[in-house]
Amino acid sequence: MTQAGDSHLQVEISQSVPMPLHGSFSCSSGQMLALVGPSGAGKTSMLRMLAGLLQPAQARVSVGDEIWCDTSCGVHMRTQQRRVGFVFQNYALMPHMTAIENVALAMLHLPRQIRLQQAQDWLQRMGLTKEQQHRLPALLSGGQQQRVALARALAREPRLLLMDEPFSAVDQLSRRGLYGLIADLRRDLQMPIVLVTHDLNEARQLADKLVVMDAGQVLQEGTPAHIYRSPRNARVADLVGIPNRFHGRWLGAGGPHVLPAGLAWLEWLPSASASSGLLLVVSDKGRLRTAGQAVTWVIQGDGIDANPQAVHGGPTDIQSVVLNASVSSLRSLGEISLATLHVQALQDTPLQLTLSGANRQHLQLGQLLTVRLDCRWIHVMPVRS
Repeated sequence: MTQAGDSHLQVEISQSVPMPLHGSFSCSSGQMLALVGPSGAGKTSMLRMLAGLLQPAQARVSVGDEIWCDTSCGVHMRTQQRRVGFVFQNYALMPHMTAIENVALAMLHLPRQIRLQQAQDWLQRMGLTKEQQHRLPALLSGGQQQRVALARALAREPRLLLMDEPFSAVDQLSRRGLYGLIADLRRDLQMPIVLVTHDLNEARQLADKLVVMDAGQVLQEGTPAHIYRSPRNARVADLVGIPNRFHGRWLGAGGPHVLPAGLAWLEWLPSASASSGLLLVVSDKGRLRTAGQAVTWVIQGDGIDANPQAVHGGPTDIQSVVLNASVSSLRSLGEISLATLHVQALQDTPLQLTLSGANRQHLQLGQLLTVRLDCRWIHVMPVRS
């Protein structure tokens, strides 16, 4: 594949009309960035702005050394000049043209025979047989049509690949095949790839970076692991589906005894209006300075260990706590199980677990067990009005 040199994408935008879009993000060559958020968050509008289909009020978009948009200088490069590959949710194929003719459309600057040969090469790379390449779109499955659309987008030799919910219209089996195809292609695609998706599992599986959006605002940018471990606020935690989010009160140094530097007291409250709860020792990142302030906090599953056997004695580590809990719901999803536990010391506050391995086979509804929390995995966020 022809390489386009440095294609680092850098985006800054701030506008209130005709729709709000605010924030900045970047995506390096060879990276995939997923825009995630609820319907109406502005994800597709952001994609249209990148493609040049939407002219922003205030923005700067650059790809490598090319300025595609800079409203402060009056620069707005047309879509045809941007060398963007666009994969649509509904494929957007010409219904009266065969698959190979649809792909050849992206290369009208080349002689016909070269167009057809390159289109054939791309479709072979997408896994379509010669017979399928000469079918009309209506005679191809949804997954095959999306492979044609992807081949057409890449045949343009774009500097930026945009994908708007590209897998939502195909069945689960075809979707898994497309995931594998994208993973294989990315080894050779030295360009930024921006994906819009509502599917958080899809975003985690495919993307190197997430950009979380809500109401036209970029709330956080980072790797999936970083955002799940350290969401910027409670709204981000909700949008990326972190299940264990709780109320708390930040006590800082004001606990029962003095803690070593870098640690602080957090009171786990069963509800926002509760007057007292359970004291935890958590890492102090220096961002919370007011003792007694309301906070929310999250903990990843890595910091939770459920044991069907009774644990005698308390934890030896000041950043661990052992709790009694009961299993209130249990659902098997093949190789994993989802369990909800009720923590008895906190008015039966629910705790969500994803379990795998042999231990999950012994869990039963109503069963009493102990749960050990490793408070190093706790991330605390202030409550903002």
